[in-house]
Amino acid sequence: MARETLGEFEQLVLLACLRLGPDAYVVPIIGEIAARTGRSASHAAVYVALKRLEKKGLVSSRMGEPVAERGGRSKRHFEVLPDAVEQLRAARDALLSMWDGVEAGR
Repeated sequence: MARETLGEFEQLVLLACLRLGPDAYVVPIIGEIAARTGRSASHAAVYVALKRLEKKGLVSSRMGEPVAERGGRSKRHFEVLPDAVEQLRAARDALLSMWDGVEAGR
């Protein structure tokens, strides 16, 4: 059975999580995407992508401890799993292969 491909936004979310480490959560993920791409992302869009990635077995999540500055609510932390890194590399390689021989000025 062939693997599902990763969408562009899923790739951005996974890469942001990788950069942030195993305690990544939505607010810093949004900030990382904005800082590196100039692209804004909503909380809802990131949550939906993370839920999809978790369902695909590419990230795991856990609830953190309740924090006072969040009114006693907990943050959900996300960690990238090894299969995700493999799929990210495959997606990058496929894109680079497609770009090979294409003139930049087109």
